[in-house]
Amino acid sequence: MVDLRRSLAAILAIAVIAPLAACGDDSDPSSAAPGAAASAAPSAAAPVLESATEAVPVSLSVTPAKDKKNVPVSAEIGLKVSGGDVTSVTVTDAKGRKVAGDFREDRSSWVPDKPLKTKQKYAATVVATGKDGATKTETTSFTTMGEPGRRTGTGLYLFDDHTYGVAMPVVVEFSPGIKKKDRAAVQKRMFVETTPSQPGTWSWTESGTQAYYRAPEYWQTGTQIKVRIAVGGLPTGANIYGDKDRSATAKIGRKFEMKVDNKSKKMTVIQDGKTVKTMPVSLGKKSTPSSSGTMVVMQKMAETVFDTTDTDGADGYRTEIQYAQRLTWSGQYIHSAPWSTGAQGERNVSHGCVNVSPSNARWLFDKTLVGDPVTVRGTEDKLDYGNGWTPWNVSWEEFSKGSAL
Repeated sequence: MVDLRRSLAAILAIAVIAPLAACGDDSDPSSAAPGAAASAAPSAAAPVLESATEAVPVSLSVTPAKDKKNVPVSAEIGLKVSGGDVTSVTVTDAKGRKVAGDFREDRSSWVPDKPLKTKQKYAATVVATGKDGATKTETTSFTTMGEPGRRTGTGLYLFDDHTYGVAMPVVVEFSPGIKKKDRAAVQKRMFVETTPSQPGTWSWTESGTQAYYRAPEYWQTGTQIKVRIAVGGLPTGANIYGDKDRSATAKIGRKFEMKVDNKSKKMTVIQDGKTVKTMPVSLGKKSTPSSSGTMVVMQKMAETVFDTTDTDGADGYRTEIQYAQRLTWSGQYIHSAPWSTGAQGERNVSHGCVNVSPSNARWLFDKTLVGDPVTVRGTEDKLDYGNGWTPWNVSWEEFSKGSAL
């Protein structure tokens, strides 16, 4: 700050004592060329004062509006502030008990840790602090709605304390599907946190019955994925509300990939970048070809029964199967096929599955995790998006287009 008590005489005295100073004084820097001797005395004009920055008072507004009724139990405390930052949000129920919650990353709202209770009154106190330290407090109160008449069923294909393969997407299911106009609001309530941090986004299937979350590349080995699908009581469109919150914390294991080539009729197994095994396969015959594309192991069953008699009529079959690993919803698997060992590596005879020998099927079954990627190349059919967990079958750019935000 310029000292108003400094006299003109003092300024002149400084100029005499330090006549060689070319810059750094309190005068207009344009008054002398760089490097020129400062032989001229400073102007006798009054000293220039720093302009004082006028403090802007903090402004704060919150939602829901005061005394609002029939508020969904998914309600967040909306925050709009200028001239400062929101420093605290306290929400209490009718008995004065605090409701746990936290800010969104952009601090645009405060989100309860779980849905509020129906037909209950809640109060919120919000404090914002201005840049000058002054505080502003706003309060609101509201009453939640009763039980909704219709609900959207939800599912989360991720479970606590499980270890998954590097291609495991976060998969959420909705029944009925979410219409396009309602997806943004739903997506805003689907939270994913990865450690170490990796970028990612959601993408919806065309029907809106599923949404996938993935990163640009496969997950890093050792990644922890923490998910909260906070749609309990959330409006999902057409006066329907989400059935419940779902959450899970899981881990990503080693990198294990299976690559199947129709031309060679072989599967190459790669673990952590190194080929560890190759094995002959038989894929789908021409009338029932296997799908080409990148799939993910969705389910593992040591023993099961394939029964197509109800869908394929006279061409249907009922067969006991061992070491089956599901790849698509339409019924493509990797599995043990002792009846086709003579064809494996030579020709395709299956109904669309990847047939391997009993010993190879057992070896794979013991090694794989749900979420391991399987890529099939060179068949007559292409994998349909949504037929299984298919987010890796498209580029990152194409996948990102499916986000509602």
